[in-house]
Amino acid sequence: MNKSVYSLVLSDDVVEAVDRLAYTRGTSRSNLINQLLAEAVGYVTPERRMAEILQTLSAQMTGLYQLQEQATDGILTIRSPLRYRYKPTIRYRVELFRQPEQALGTLYASFRTQSKPLIGDATAFFAAWTALEQQHGLCKPEDSEIGDGCWTRRFRIRANQSTDSQEIGAAIGRYIKRLDTALKAYFAALPDRRSAEKAIEPFFAPS
Repeated sequence: MNKSVYSLVLSDDVVEAVDRLAYTRGTSRSNLINQLLAEAVGYVTPERRMAEILQTLSAQMTGLYQLQEQATDGILTIRSPLRYRYKPTIRYRVELFRQPEQALGTLYASFRTQSKPLIGDATAFFAAWTALEQQHGLCKPEDSEIGDGCWTRRFRIRANQSTDSQEIGAAIGRYIKRLDTALKAYFAALPDRRSAEKAIEPFFAPS
């Protein structure tokens, strides 16, 4: 959405009230006025769309995972503990795009660790998960990237998928829960990696 500079004549009292509200919401005067005007004329701004998606996602994750709010719009971090030596935590970070024409957003999954065994097992899981997703036509090769103990997955809106913000947020939530459950099933089957890979195959069985 392009932005331009416009001149508005506003009363000082109104500006003071807008500034107070902008401060409590952690945004700027211009951004708040833009949002208020958009609501008044029934236009959904990218900020509102992203907020609605993340609100639905947060509601799904509350009580099950540790949530970390970000100062930047369109980002939510979710932490999940893993039963493994060193008691690590995996971090899922959802980052939405303002303009979702090419892609809706990106999911980053990573461990903050220096443990080489954990990094190796996590990398093996992400490789197995990505291979199964591509095998079942759920993502394109360019939509996933695997690093040492980390993984990136880009979300795209399919042709027959709803663009409703709440439905998108719910879909992202279901995906993260499924991924996290599969990750824990994989690690529970270690150290035999073949058994671990077998443990995540049911997550791709037809429903």
